[in-house]
Amino acid sequence: MLLVIATQNSGKLKEFQHHLEGLPWTLDLMPQDLEIEETGQTFLENACIKASQVAKQLGQWAIADDSGLAVDALQGAPGVYSARYGTDDLDRIARLLRELGDTPKRTAQFVCAIALARPDGEIACHAEGVCAGEILYDSQGEGGFGYDPIFYVPAAHLTFAEMTKDQKRAISHRGKAIAALLPQLQSLAI
Repeated sequence: MLLVIATQNSGKLKEFQHHLEGLPWTLDLMPQDLEIEETGQTFLENACIKASQVAKQLGQWAIADDSGLAVDALQGAPGVYSARYGTDDLDRIARLLRELGDTPKRTAQFVCAIALARPDGEIACHAEGVCAGEILYDSQGEGGFGYDPIFYVPAAHLTFAEMTKDQKRAISHRGKAIAALLPQLQSLAI
């Protein structure tokens, strides 16, 4: 059975394929010409909007996620605007570090919400995952993307950018959200 991932990001497709291995679905990206406007105020609202709209427009089961960085000293910013906090990764990191300045309170969390929609657009299940960490004063590591070089995970003693893909998958917000969603997916009578 086909499950459409509400993204055009092939990297995200591979990540979902890894996490959902063993389930009776063939995963595919949504069509290039399909655009969904994220108008929600929370990660979960955006995930539900994307999953529901893609499912309805295609008449297929659809899964979507929305994720971002929430910094405590910035009252949760950049939050749902994480991807739009600057023109590129370097600009987003520079803005975040500039806004934090020398603030000693640097706790933050990456948050991911995932929603699964039936072909009629009804949300069948959803889950959220959080990875707690802190924002460094300078970038560390060469891997990953986005805010990964400045997001330090004390439990791992590494930034996301210093972790291997397997290390990051095991503790990341997206990995935790998918792990929380799996029992719900397996219990659905599909």
